[in-house]
Amino acid sequence: MITLQALGAYFLATRSEYQPTPLPLTSLATQFDSWKMVGEYPIEKEVQDVLQATDTVNRIYQDGVSRSSASLFIAFFKSQRSGVAPHSPKNCLPGNGWVPERSEIVRYPVPGSPEGIEVNQYIVQKGDSKNVVVYWYQSHGRIVASEYKAKLFVMADAIAKNRTDTALVKIICPVFNDDLSAAITTAQRFVANAFPPISAVLPN
Repeated sequence: MITLQALGAYFLATRSEYQPTPLPLTSLATQFDSWKMVGEYPIEKEVQDVLQATDTVNRIYQDGVSRSSASLFIAFFKSQRSGVAPHSPKNCLPGNGWVPERSEIVRYPVPGSPEGIEVNQYIVQKGDSKNVVVYWYQSHGRIVASEYKAKLFVMADAIAKNRTDTALVKIICPVFNDDLSAAITTAQRFVANAFPPISAVLPN
């Protein structure tokens, strides 16, 4: 671990980094399968000043069949060389008053992946409101749930690929009538439908 960090730090300091120029995140499809965007909201300046992401998108989608809703937030970071990196929702949500009830890494099915992808599934509550929060880190085709593994991959990619770009993808589905199972099912369906268009706008 220490050796990898030292090598990563050396390469970060001595080589000119490759930084991809992906499509703007606002070019993400506004409709896929039965989901349609019903709202798009800019990131507040105070939040962006802390986040320091290269690009962001913040939307709400609604399923035309079930009328379920899901909010989608993506933050893309072209480089992590200067210490700029995604902020873990596990740290941000409690700061906004959301109390964690359960946190686990689970597999969600997505097209083109027989085993699905590993994501963080986080159940949070604030007052009478409860949400299912799903998030992962996506770096040129690699999906990582663990923050610890994500940091290791930054160092490995700096050495092997001369790049440190990554994206944080976060989805929130509200829990209605205390039906947690239904909210998780909504999250799974949204991830399955949204994963291909999300991957299309992020660099490989």
